[in-house]
Amino acid sequence: MSGRLISQAEVIALATDGSSCTDGAVQEAIFLAQSCGSKLVVLNIIPIESESESAMAAYVSVDPASEEIKAYLEDIRKMAKDNGIECELVLEESYQPDKTIVELARQHHADLLIMGRHGRRGLLKLLVGSMTAKVIGHGFPRVLVVPQQSTASGERILVAVDGSEASEMAVEEAIGMGKHCSTLKEICFVSVATAEKLDQAKELTEAACRRGAAQVAHAAFHPLALLGKHAPDVIAATALERNVDMILVGGHGKGLSKLLMGHVTEKVIGKAHCPVLVVEKRA
Repeated sequence: MSGRLISQAEVIALATDGSSCTDGAVQEAIFLAQSCGSKLVVLNIIPIESESESAMAAYVSVDPASEEIKAYLEDIRKMAKDNGIECELVLEESYQPDKTIVELARQHHADLLIMGRHGRRGLLKLLVGSMTAKVIGHGFPRVLVVPQQSTASGERILVAVDGSEASEMAVEEAIGMGKHCSTLKEICFVSVATAEKLDQAKELTEAACRRGAAQVAHAAFHPLALLGKHAPDVIAATALERNVDMILVGGHGKGLSKLLMGHVTEKVIGKAHCPVLVVEKRA
């Protein structure tokens, strides 16, 4: 996997199930692919119970739902073509769809994987669709999770920092975005802490701002050390208050569970009004 930033992405993978829940993800994928001059690979993975079910499908008549999905994917291809974007469609069956999505994204050398927040089947893990949570848990370097209703101007981003290696990757990504995106005007670094650790949070956010300001002249940097016990609530509320277009978070913060993904990250995704970019530490 390359170390390219979003703004340098050569290939963007979009995982969609054909439901309206992924409308925001489709729009974001088209916007980013056009902005970055990227190829778009659209992944539609049909969940099945076992490998034998896939074999049996060859002997039955065509499922009308599959024809509907094919038409939906062709609409995305046409949208991409109309915007001057090279587009490839991948339609597969899998009894481990989350694993297959990540494997296909890697096979196509994608720099970014885009998903909707909730899946067609409505299976939820806390506040995030279980499929999305599982995909992020596989550790793909950059996963952008987009709410159904989402419009971004690309002017303001917020980065959650906690001193972990994963959050340092998020800081690096944000500064890189600032370097390559002339439309980016503001970058906020936020750290949420209890009273006894507020000074440490202040130091983290100010250090991130100094790093950014030294490399990006056209953007304003804001350090936000905020008092709170429930970091996801504070992060989501601050993002809404500041009207940011995207939140950047590390995939596994300090001491967080790695079963699916860090619980703070998961809850931020579920509560956010805007897309959330999950940046995973490099292996």
